[in-house]
Amino acid sequence: MVARAGGPWLYDLDGRAYLDFHMGFGTTLLGHGHPAVRQAIERALDLGIAAGAETVYQTRLAQRLVELVPAAEQVRFANSGSEATQAALRLARAHTGRWKVLKFAGHFHGLHEHLLYSAHPPRHEPAPGALLSPMPESGGMPPALAELVVVAEWNDQEAVERAFRLHGNDLAAVICEPINYNSGCIPPRPGFLEFLRRITSDHGTLLIFDEVLSGFRTGVSCAQGYYGVTPDVCVLAKAVANGVPLAVLAGRREVMASLAPTGPAAHSGTYSGHLFGVLAALATLDELARPGFYDGPAGIFATAERLYSGLREIFARRGVRCRVQGLGARFGLYFGLDPDEEVWQYNQVAGHDAALLRRFIRACFGRGLYFHCYDVSLGHHGFSAAHTLGEIELALDRIDDACRELGGRANG
Repeated sequence: MVARAGGPWLYDLDGRAYLDFHMGFGTTLLGHGHPAVRQAIERALDLGIAAGAETVYQTRLAQRLVELVPAAEQVRFANSGSEATQAALRLARAHTGRWKVLKFAGHFHGLHEHLLYSAHPPRHEPAPGALLSPMPESGGMPPALAELVVVAEWNDQEAVERAFRLHGNDLAAVICEPINYNSGCIPPRPGFLEFLRRITSDHGTLLIFDEVLSGFRTGVSCAQGYYGVTPDVCVLAKAVANGVPLAVLAGRREVMASLAPTGPAAHSGTYSGHLFGVLAALATLDELARPGFYDGPAGIFATAERLYSGLREIFARRGVRCRVQGLGARFGLYFGLDPDEEVWQYNQVAGHDAALLRRFIRACFGRGLYFHCYDVSLGHHGFSAAHTLGEIELALDRIDDACRELGGRANG
């Protein structure tokens, strides 16, 4: 239970402070309660909120996103990542006249029935080039929907090629997290995103980047700009408005024209484009675009380098077997895995040492550090621009002490 939050800190009901390395599932990239975002919300209150009506601010935000995000030629607003990925898939089906979608094991695309498969599949024997049976992530999902989902391992080019040989004429879209942050931090292999771009273009299939988590972690142009690969459609949420509910569906003008009122694919919502989120996003993007936010001496990449290198050094010195993998402001901690072996697929981490992860998190919690963990996840780990280098050093000192407590038990 949390009483309040500010900057990089959480405070419990008894007033104890915790350095936050969860940051609201990755929403608060600027930190909790950022003054510019607070002022934006107060401005929305002054304007009467204007739910359900257009204002100049929706247009300004759309124009700003078109300037920053490579895929964004046209923009629609929604309220959550789940809503936006559902709309993206409907758009792809309407645009192509096809019904199936290819997704990747370990990638999460929201809580709707169309894509809630194989986000946390069980460990299996590696079989490069093989396709996987779609694993529903919830009860209440009609079995017939699984027939429309094709699942491959991330970074397995041979499996994607097989999927197109078997289903290419039926694939409306390939959807992926360009950086698989929902599984910690599993990046694409060099050339893999370029391969996805080529094969989808060759088959008339839309390429969708789900950047709900990857958006703005590596720069204002998101993962697509960082890697230089532009999808047909992308979805943004979480950090775009620093935790205020807002999602963005953006894409090529020709594709977006398939949305109503110019096309047959329905998308609307009473709260879509709500001024709280729109004004918060305008304020957030101004902060993210400031010189030095990412590349400065105290920017995101400098903070990331100090944190990740520090974690690796501590784990090695304390004999804690853990692979640290991070890019920009989000990272994965893979306890029980070889610290020197790169993680490229979810199957590698499906057998991680969950018990050791929990012991680590409890030890950190007792020392005023908050890391995230729950049964179906490796945990959502990240930091914000509000984490100063001084606070990173404080965190590393406390993590070192936590690992000393774990001792030899952690070197499985």
